[in-house]
Amino acid sequence: MTTTRATTVEEINAAYAEAAAGPLKGLLAATDAPLVSTDIAGDPASCVFDAGLTRVLGPQVKVVGWYDNEWGYANRLVDLALLVGNGL
Repeated sequence: MTTTRATTVEEINAAYAEAAAGPLKGLLAATDAPLVSTDIAGDPASCVFDAGLTRVLGPQVKVVGWYDNEWGYANRLVDLALLVGNGL
């Protein structure tokens, strides 16, 4: 992404960690552990933010997120079904 002000890897990682622990808890997870794709198999989060791969170069920021496209998607379908069901 492109930022409008100078930032650091630490600031970006802290923002993602805060979101994962707060308003996006359950949808977004954050880790600084070294990951490979099999590490997140079965994780119900829509995205597992990999803090160890964050890079900042001037105004450009690169972040990496992992996801289990089947299990994460299935969990969001359950969330949607519960949301719709509670609205009836």
